[in-house]
Amino acid sequence: MRNWLRRKTRREGRRQVTIPNLISIARLFLVPLTIWLIVSGESMTAFWIFILAGVSDGVDGFIARHFNMRSVLGAYLDPLADKALLVSIYVTFVVLNEIPAWVAILVVSRDILIIGAVMLAGMLGRPVAIRPHFISKLNTVAQIVLAALVLGDLAFPIDLATFRHVMVVAVGVLTIGSAFLYAVDWVRHMGSPAQEDAVLNERLRK
Repeated sequence: MRNWLRRKTRREGRRQVTIPNLISIARLFLVPLTIWLIVSGESMTAFWIFILAGVSDGVDGFIARHFNMRSVLGAYLDPLADKALLVSIYVTFVVLNEIPAWVAILVVSRDILIIGAVMLAGMLGRPVAIRPHFISKLNTVAQIVLAALVLGDLAFPIDLATFRHVMVVAVGVLTIGSAFLYAVDWVRHMGSPAQEDAVLNERLRK
């Protein structure tokens, strides 16, 4: 029985170590490199590393979907790598006075609140599955575009100030809208009678 469990555990582990997951891990390693390049004034290289990270995000998703390489680990690694890169870049831009501080505060606060809400729901015995709204996907795209515009403005001899201002406002509005929708969904989930009954039944069994 023990040997069977060990073999099963090894098989499960191998299924988690997939090509998409390795790409996501590599993208995580690009985070400190990108930040170092930005603060070192190597904006051109940082721009292309950022583009590479974006392309790798699409590649690992394509491979996972079309070659049946989806995994539980990948479901956490992929968004973690994306958020780590964007949040780190936004904080760095604020330090360098390239974007307003309130934008980074909104972006970081939204992610912290979502993570905290999910953890709290799990602790209370009401696990919640995050299902991104269309506005949330649009928000992620806007954040990526703004980061690319700032890096492009720093790297190339072109003036992208107007586009940057427009995207700053867009990111702010979309971030607030996305956070509001997640909050509404979370409150509905936590107040659902079905969830309350499940928690009560669980307590009665203990």
